[in-house]
Amino acid sequence: MNPVAVGRFRPATPGGRPVNWAATGRLGGVSSGEFAELNLSFTVGDDSSRVDENRRLAGRLVGVEQCNVLDAKHGALVQFVTEPGISAATDAVVTTVVGLGLMALAADCVPIVLADPDAGVIAAVHCGWRGLGLGVVPAAVDVMREHGATRIKAVTGPAICVDCYPVGLDCISDLRMQLGREVLQECAIDRGDQWRVDVRAGVHAQLRLESVATWAIERCTATDPQLFSYRANGRTGRQGMIVAL
Repeated sequence: MNPVAVGRFRPATPGGRPVNWAATGRLGGVSSGEFAELNLSFTVGDDSSRVDENRRLAGRLVGVEQCNVLDAKHGALVQFVTEPGISAATDAVVTTVVGLGLMALAADCVPIVLADPDAGVIAAVHCGWRGLGLGVVPAAVDVMREHGATRIKAVTGPAICVDCYPVGLDCISDLRMQLGREVLQECAIDRGDQWRVDVRAGVHAQLRLESVATWAIERCTATDPQLFSYRANGRTGRQGMIVAL
C-alpha cells in the first residue's frame, strides 16, 4: 500500500481510545486502465472483484476488515451506522462501533474524517459545493454530538483546489442563498473573469464555527497525477478517507 497520508486522533483522557485515519490516492491497488490502481468505487465501471480487494487493502490502513462506505449523492443526509455495507444516498455516516471503518469517496469533492477519541464517536463525510450549501458538515457534527461527542477533531482529504474549480453564476447564486456571510466569503471567489469555489475553505469555515479543530491534506486532485480527478480525467476512479475506532 502507498497511502497519501495516515494518522491518529489521540484521546486527551486516559479512558479514551485512539482513532486511526487514512487518505488514499491512486497508488497501491489492483485495478487497471483509467481506474489504476486503488479505485474504491463500484459505480464508475471498474471490475467489482478488484474494487473489493482495493477496499480490503484500504481498510487495513486503519486496522479494519470491514467498512461502511458512503454512496454519496451531493446532499446532506447523515446516517448513524452500526454495520458494514453501503449507505445509500448518504453523504455522511457516524458510528460508535469499534472495528467498523467508515469510508468517504471522492474524485474532486472534499472527503472528511472526524473523531472524538474520548467519547468514542467517529464520522466520514463527502462534501462538494452542493453539500456545502446544504450543510452536510454541520449536520454530521450535530449527529456526533447527539451520540456524546464534545471534543471533535477533523482532517480534510485531497480535493480540487480553487484555481482548478471555475463555476457558473447559478452555483454562486445557490451558495449565496444557502450560506452565511462568514462561510460564503471564504468559499466564493471572484477572479474578475470567472467565479471559483474553494470547497475546502468553506468546509473549514463551517467546522471553525462548530469549534472543530481541523487539519488539511493540501493536495489538488486536478493537478496531482497520484490522485483521481473527475474534472481532469472524466472517466476515473475514486480515492477515499477512512476512519476507525
